[in-house]
Amino acid sequence: MAALTIVLLLLANSVAFASSLELHFYRKTCPKAEIIVRAVLHRHIQQDPSIPARLLRLHFHDCFTTGCDGSILIDSTDDNIAEKEAPPNFSLRGFEVIDDIKTELEKVCPGIVSCADILALATRDSVAFSGGFSYALRTGRRDGTVSRMADFHIPSPSITVSQALADFQRIKLDLVDLTTLLGAHSIGFCHCGFFIDRLYNFNGTGLPDHEMDSNLLNRLRQKCPASTLQNISIDPNIFMNEGTLTPFKLDQSFFQNVLNAKAILQLDQQLAFTNVTNKIVSRYVDRPNLFRKQFSQSMIKLGEVNVLTGKEGEIRLNCRRVNK
Repeated sequence: MAALTIVLLLLANSVAFASSLELHFYRKTCPKAEIIVRAVLHRHIQQDPSIPARLLRLHFHDCFTTGCDGSILIDSTDDNIAEKEAPPNFSLRGFEVIDDIKTELEKVCPGIVSCADILALATRDSVAFSGGFSYALRTGRRDGTVSRMADFHIPSPSITVSQALADFQRIKLDLVDLTTLLGAHSIGFCHCGFFIDRLYNFNGTGLPDHEMDSNLLNRLRQKCPASTLQNISIDPNIFMNEGTLTPFKLDQSFFQNVLNAKAILQLDQQLAFTNVTNKIVSRYVDRPNLFRKQFSQSMIKLGEVNVLTGKEGEIRLNCRRVNK
């Protein structure tokens, strides 16, 4: 009965649509828009398989602050420090992919497709290229004209599940969304600085986190030496899903690592220690397609957070700066 309850909870996790978005928004004004996005993205992924993880993170950071308005793409100017300059964004990558897609779209239908939609579409296709389900993404987002470092906020990887949930609820996402979207950590890389305390000085104890698998601890200490604590500028990258055979595949391996005490980030590992999240994690391990289905639904919800539509915002001609 408990397992059935969790399944029903997942399937009942409804998507709160933004009213002015619609499927195939550009079908008349730029009918090849989604084809162009997918083609340019595929070209980049062939050269760098980490691109999907980079775009997932870029999209998440964009949506979580002021909404999915492409403001994370804007460069700083002499009189403004932009969102991308906030410390959690120093390791963001993938901006050049969005730039290339925008360039191709401007050749075919200038001034039509927003940067916010390009990022959302490229992220959707990144999920599919990584083995997740492709999902029907409504478009029609407009671009924001404000990007301030002072506005940026993202949940820390070292907070508790309840603290992270409060941040997610602020943008109308729930515990299922939180647990599911953390599954994106099955792909991509992570800097040692995000978890180095778990290896050497967890919670100021001078000891490693006793909840981390000992074999994983030893491997991570080899790749993230204690000297990283003193010189964080020398901060190696490691796979988020360390030790798995599918580091670029969006699958249930992340959740298996959570159950085996092999999650790298503190927040990720805590999913095993709360009653509801543990049950969700276990269901995803047993039913990978349930995870993929719910991941699509949660991504749709994320992608419609505080979007600009209609005459709000603008359609930026260059994703890195607002129009003159």
